[in-house]
Amino acid sequence: MLVDVIIPTFNRAQVMTRAIDSVLAQTYKNFILHIVDDGSTDDTQAVLEKYKNHSQVKIHFQNNNGVSAARNLAAFASAGSWISFLDSDDEWMPNKLEIQMKYLNEHPDYNFLHSEELWIRNGVRVNPKVKHLKSNDNIFVRSLDFCIISPSTVILKRELFLKHQGFDKNFIVCEDYDLWLKVLLTENIAFISTPLIEKHGGHADQLSTKFVAMDYWRIKSLVNLFKSPLANESQKELIKNVILKKSELLLKSYIKYENQKSFDEIQSELASIDLTVLL
Repeated sequence: MLVDVIIPTFNRAQVMTRAIDSVLAQTYKNFILHIVDDGSTDDTQAVLEKYKNHSQVKIHFQNNNGVSAARNLAAFASAGSWISFLDSDDEWMPNKLEIQMKYLNEHPDYNFLHSEELWIRNGVRVNPKVKHLKSNDNIFVRSLDFCIISPSTVILKRELFLKHQGFDKNFIVCEDYDLWLKVLLTENIAFISTPLIEKHGGHADQLSTKFVAMDYWRIKSLVNLFKSPLANESQKELIKNVILKKSELLLKSYIKYENQKSFDEIQSELASIDLTVLL
């Protein structure tokens, strides 16, 4: 089965070769690698020059519009049955696709699969906190708090991606959190406990460290999830409880730092689903 692999990148000329080469070194060979340059201003185009004639590589360019739009661009242009993602600062193990495709062939009822990962911080292997360890145990509930599923470990059916219209390009961060929760509303997903990627972090342009108040985006996502016709009453109750918990903490911080604009935005989100936080 053909897999479309998608690497979005923005100003990561110094590290993206590691990600690209880890895809080209896969033991599973039936893939097309889509690299999307999201309007880089560094030496990205010069680095990509050496891959432009590779038979399995397609290079896309767009004006800087964010990681969601970059991934969507390649996904909507893809033709395979499966889509797999790799962040440009991460790295796949050589047998990542082979292990995942073997599992999916043996378990045809699953449309979404993710795996464990190894964490590398500033070149040093570190152990994640227990809450960050991957598994499928109580996955929907755990994913409401923060993003449990790492994009670089994911492979999913293209039709499932299209069903949810891809990543929401309005989300400058937490776009993965948002899409995975939509999937988890209705899908039983599969998990491989073997680490299949190295997740590199600690660098200054890491999105999760560039933006403060990530719960601002999570609350927006949760409110949309609560409104979804796919959410059942039990799921809505769980979603509501997390919205209230996160909103109370966030609104108190906005009061402390006199951020009236963001305070009003979150209050408006709560009002749209008839919720109120007493402060």
